[in-house]
Order: sequence, then structure tokens, then C-alpha cells
Amino acid sequence: MNKAPLLEIENLEVHFTTRSGIVHGARGVSLHLGYGETLGIVGESGSGKSVTVQALMGLITTPGEIVAGDIRWKGRSLLGPGGKELLQKIRGKEMSMIFQDPMTSLNPLFTVGAQITEVLRHHMGMTKKQARARAVELLELVDISAPETRLDQHPHEFSGGMRQRVMIAIALACEPRLLIADEPTTALDVTIQAQILELLADLQQRLDLSVIMITHDLGVIAQLCHRVAVMYAGEIVEVGDAVEVFEQPIHPYTQGLLRATPRPDEVTERMIAIDGVPPNLISPPSGCAFSPRCQNARDGCCRQPSLVSFGKNRRVSCWCACEEGQNTEDRIRKSDK
Repeated sequence: MNKAPLLEIENLEVHFTTRSGIVHGARGVSLHLGYGETLGIVGESGSGKSVTVQALMGLITTPGEIVAGDIRWKGRSLLGPGGKELLQKIRGKEMSMIFQDPMTSLNPLFTVGAQITEVLRHHMGMTKKQARARAVELLELVDISAPETRLDQHPHEFSGGMRQRVMIAIALACEPRLLIADEPTTALDVTIQAQILELLADLQQRLDLSVIMITHDLGVIAQLCHRVAVMYAGEIVEVGDAVEVFEQPIHPYTQGLLRATPRPDEVTERMIAIDGVPPNLISPPSGCAFSPRCQNARDGCCRQPSLVSFGKNRRVSCWCACEEGQNTEDRIRKSDK
């Protein structure tokens, strides 16, 4: 892996203007992604997962707006001078995205072949013949049988799993460095989910892709990802090595998510849910957003916590989380030096 990150997101703030007020969709999100690395972003619905990657792809439009922060691709800002032109150049070519529902993402009026070849002709400058030949290769890559015939069919002639494979083929058409998968298995049954995840893992290794996997399913993260970022109320509350986070979760929200996840090696009569509901992001709390639902909350939680280093690659945003004999405020001062 290259030492410099492929992607850096720093203090990203995204607002949405509504009749009820301004919704704070992303609140100071900071992340990085290395070459060939798979990063999982997990959290409840409305936690800011999709908003973060949509901002990265330049898909935040009115009434949404990026109001602060920076996004850097290979060290170059996508939000600064010349950033818009750079984004238009690399979007679809160097970075691609797989959306949740392939039936609404694919155009029902055009054949699958037309939708794949359009990407190739636009970004790669291929002729119609070259693009069709490459489209056949892409369908073979994602394990679709009889690709020559399938190219001339419309999306409604494919099953849900096959449509998702087509979406993956389109995303891989220009051999991108970064593949973003926004809950790619949500609309699929369990058997097809496993097939798609296995395909993504295989492609990531074979093509040396960097991947951002957006999901609410911790099992998917454990299966595919090197690192995981846990989001709550538009913020990153814990980030680190996936194995470490799952084996020793530090933030109370991460602990709650893991308790609420069924395990095949345990038999329980009822699920353990997290009490309460996420905060209203029109008027987010001034302190720790999770404190109203947290069993460990104390008076100091009325202040906004910062991401604090716990070891080499682990960061947690929580006043209560601390090592034995050392309070969190001391850790913050030491990490700032």
C-alpha cells in the first residue's frame, strides 16, 4: 500500500435546508482511505453514512450544501479551486458508486449493454465495437452467463441479484481506484446477498480496489472490511481496525450495536435494543449526541467530545471511554501535543 492516503475527508459539514429548519446531515466527519483498503461505515438509518459518500461523489444538490471541511483525492482538493473540474474528470472513472436499489438506478428504457457502453465511450473514448467487447468482458467478470445475449436485454428481464451484478459491472467499467458500495445488498434476499458480498470481496482482491462499504449490517463489515467507522447523528464516534472494534468496542453506541446484532453461536430469547431514539438533527445536542441514550452518561457529557486516540489506529469520541487510571481530558491534551 502507498503511504499517502488515496482519499481524505476532513471536518466535513453538510446541511439541508427544509421548511422545519436546517438539518445537519454530516457534522465534522473526518476519514481517510488507503490504497487497496476496504473501509466500512456503519450506523443506524439517518446517521450520515450515505450523506458522507454522496458529498464525496459530488451528489449533494439543493436543498443540500457542503458548508465546511475538505475532501482530498490523491492530495488534491475536490472542494477548492479547480475541484469541480477534477471531480467531473474522475467521477465514474477513478471513483465509482454502487447504489442501494439497482432497479431504480438502471434506466428501464435502455438495454443493459447500452448503459454499460455509454460509460466506456464517455470516459474511455472507445468506439461502439470496442465498448461492446469490453461490456461482454465486464459481464463475465461479475459472473453473468451468456453475456452476449444479456447485453441486449432490459433491466426488467434480470433478477434482483443479476441487476446488482450489472451495477457492479458498470461501476468497474473504467477500472476505478475507489469503489463505493452504498448498502448494495439491502434489496436482495439472504442467499443473493452472500453471493454479491463474495463477488465484491473477490473483485477487491483481484483488482486491488479501495472500497468504502456503507451498511447497517455489522456482519457485512466483519466479512469484508479492514477498518470500520461507526457513525451516529452525523458524526464519527469510533473508528479503527475492524477486528479490534468488534472484539473490544469502546464507545457505548458501538457496544449497543453489537449487543443488538444476532450471533449464530448464541441462542437468545429476545434481542437487546438500544433504548431511546436518535436526536433530531435540526437541533442536534450541544454535547455528546448519544448521551440521552447512554447508560454511562454523566455531567461532563454535556460538552462536545473529540475523537481521541486509543492506540495506533483507534479513535473514539466519548468522555466516559478511558484507559484505567487516566481520564479522557488528559488523553486529549496528550494527543494534541
